[in-house]
Amino acid sequence: MSTLAEFRSPLLPERHPTLDLFVVDVFDATPKGDVASMEHPIFSLSTKPDHRVRRYEHSGKFIEIKPSSDGLATVHDRDVLIYCISHLMSAINDGKPYSQVIRFKAHDLLKATNRETTGQAYAALKAAMERLSGTRISTNIVTGGKEEFETFGIIERAKIVRETRDGRMQEVEVKLSDWVFSAIKSKEVLTLHRDYFRLRKPIERRMYELARKHCGHQSEWRISLDLLRKKCGSGSTLKEFRRLVGKVIHDDQLTSHMPDYRVRFAEENGVRRDIVIFENRGTIPSLTAPESEVIIPPLNPDTYHAARLDAPGWDIYELEREWRSWLSMSGAEPPRNADAAFLGFCRKWAARRQTGK
Repeated sequence: MSTLAEFRSPLLPERHPTLDLFVVDVFDATPKGDVASMEHPIFSLSTKPDHRVRRYEHSGKFIEIKPSSDGLATVHDRDVLIYCISHLMSAINDGKPYSQVIRFKAHDLLKATNRETTGQAYAALKAAMERLSGTRISTNIVTGGKEEFETFGIIERAKIVRETRDGRMQEVEVKLSDWVFSAIKSKEVLTLHRDYFRLRKPIERRMYELARKHCGHQSEWRISLDLLRKKCGSGSTLKEFRRLVGKVIHDDQLTSHMPDYRVRFAEENGVRRDIVIFENRGTIPSLTAPESEVIIPPLNPDTYHAARLDAPGWDIYELEREWRSWLSMSGAEPPRNADAAFLGFCRKWAARRQTGK
């Protein structure tokens, strides 16, 4: 039996407790429609080069993620994107000029994302930018009876502007893809807890992202283990994935290390089920409704994906707020099928905006 002294915290140490050069809130990118980064796992959980091609289809629309020779961009590579978007969002909120090209000091990014500032860390950052640029996303968008095909990298390019004599990069320039930049301009972003960067395991980061997206302000969110495996992009068998998730749950029960949300397996008559439950810790306030408001249950996670395909380019969570507010103010009865009702609302919303009515 391991002793307390032998126990390793599931959180990485806070390497830079004082962040003088990075005081803005950290935001998470939701690339155009959020299909890729939240609904579908474009970032690999593997710590080894992942060369799998991933393809997802729904109602004649598809999204495909192809790796470069370096492999798919990883969950930890995502830190570069988070850092860039946080600064752009800060500029937008402050009314300052901003552009698709961001220049920053590599040292600042390493500190902000709780990384070490060694030579190895700089080399890892360079490799991350290569994978981000090399990972290609292809998708078709159907509007007005026409199908458009689009392919792009997560970032369009990255350039090291200056290097020190010992070879460490100093300034870095990144140009975001049009898809990501469009999402930023639409403010399709979610705030992340700073401890996100302290989570050791890629699976923990991905589970947190999914909870942040789907649970949000709700008191809890449930998802089947198999669907969670697919949304995480795990290549493990269901049995192995159950073990991995079980370890995360065990550690969270001991240390409460998962930010914003508790995580546990559902139980029925004392028997554990393959259902994972994320519970809001209260660090993100739960949405409460007055007694007179129409109470509508949480939507199915897959409904959000379908809604994005029905109303491409729109902030689906803002549409959901509009829909719920409209139902409450209209005094209508709660819909029998909330998911179908919301999708119908999204289709009408998108059609009216296209025709200008």
